[in-house]
Amino acid sequence: MLNDDLVIHCDLRNGANSLGPIRIPLFSFTFKNKIATIGDTSRNGCVSYLQTDPGRREVMSSEFRIRHLNKNVLIFAASETHADMLYATCFFAPDPFIFIRTSGGKRHLIMTDLEIGRARTQSNAHVVHSLSDYTTMARHTMGKVPTMAETLAVILRDFSIRSVVVPSTFPVGIADGLRRQQIRVTPLPDPFFPERIYKRPVEIASIKKTMRATEKGMKAGLRVLRDCKVRGGRLVYGGSTLTVERLRGVINTTILEQGYVPIATIVAPGKQGCDPHDRGSGVIRANEPVIIDVFPRAEETGYYADMTRTFVKGKAPDLVKKMHRAVRAGQALGVRMVRHGAKTKDIHTAIVKLFEDRGFASGEKAGRMQGFFHSTGHGLGLDIHEPPRVGANSSVLEKGMVVTIEPGLYYYPYGGVRIEDTVLVTRRGVENLTRFPKFLEV
Repeated sequence: MLNDDLVIHCDLRNGANSLGPIRIPLFSFTFKNKIATIGDTSRNGCVSYLQTDPGRREVMSSEFRIRHLNKNVLIFAASETHADMLYATCFFAPDPFIFIRTSGGKRHLIMTDLEIGRARTQSNAHVVHSLSDYTTMARHTMGKVPTMAETLAVILRDFSIRSVVVPSTFPVGIADGLRRQQIRVTPLPDPFFPERIYKRPVEIASIKKTMRATEKGMKAGLRVLRDCKVRGGRLVYGGSTLTVERLRGVINTTILEQGYVPIATIVAPGKQGCDPHDRGSGVIRANEPVIIDVFPRAEETGYYADMTRTFVKGKAPDLVKKMHRAVRAGQALGVRMVRHGAKTKDIHTAIVKLFEDRGFASGEKAGRMQGFFHSTGHGLGLDIHEPPRVGANSSVLEKGMVVTIEPGLYYYPYGGVRIEDTVLVTRRGVENLTRFPKFLEV
């Protein structure tokens, strides 16, 4: 899955690596009904980002300097759609809830009656509090039904907090409401949790598991293409014309059956493949390239994988064959260049040069960008697009980062070719997390 923008320490414990339950001393609070304790128990794929020494230098690049240590952190978001909230809490919820991490490193959740029980057993919070109790306190304090900002102000004052840092995506209306209540709110730039960029072993294991599910989905789609009959230039499968929607359904269903959620799977045949983010629609024809880009998310842990392959059912045109050979060579070059300390600009520039040396120029033609006109790859984890971006920028790859390498060539009206693997940056080089083979004709 492509990304050309920066859209942006974790301690993962599981199984044999579990540290077991750790009991946390309670604070003293003014509101006696709000306390509920839980232990720091091990959970599958759970991120407990400050369970190790916060002074330990985990983030190596000044580009990703930690800015939130020794500050009071406030997040108000739904963790199912907000990766920073999921990272902070290890708790999936579809509706916004409140997370507070004090400057001393204690994690607190304030939950509705609907979610409080589940949060006490499933989250990594040291303390889970009742939003209903705090709303009652705020109503008594305000003499009226409180807004969320007013309730949050009461909560923060009860914690003796007068200043918080928040993600750049924090709701502006609530931020303004807190400021009217004399709470200082400071948004921090992305990435809010730079620690997320450096993946721990359990995170890597989760990405690998998601990749195995991704590969099964791709294999199911490939099987359909192989089983098709070609009749008059059309692909016929099971007695009817094969469409993008049907092929995408096979891929997505295979992934869903394994406990993973496909997100906007791309099946882009022919001319549609010239627009890298076109999801595709309609009939799939013989002898034309079909870009299949699959990037599902694990239901259990929230981690993504990302893989792209390009296939032709039948005989590929000579130009498409040459494009595929060039993209495969460029992608292999990019993967070989990945290592600790590598500059992303050098990787991207080397691929561009390889394409140019093979006669594939890039630029605008007839009002349409053609050739290789997107970045080489992007970081991946709890978001499908995370820093660093592998492109013409100043980022430096470091061990523990997980990135995609996905160059492509696109020439209208012939179609596009893209090949993508997800790889782990290691001290000595790279570990390719993708096993699926690379070939063109089916």
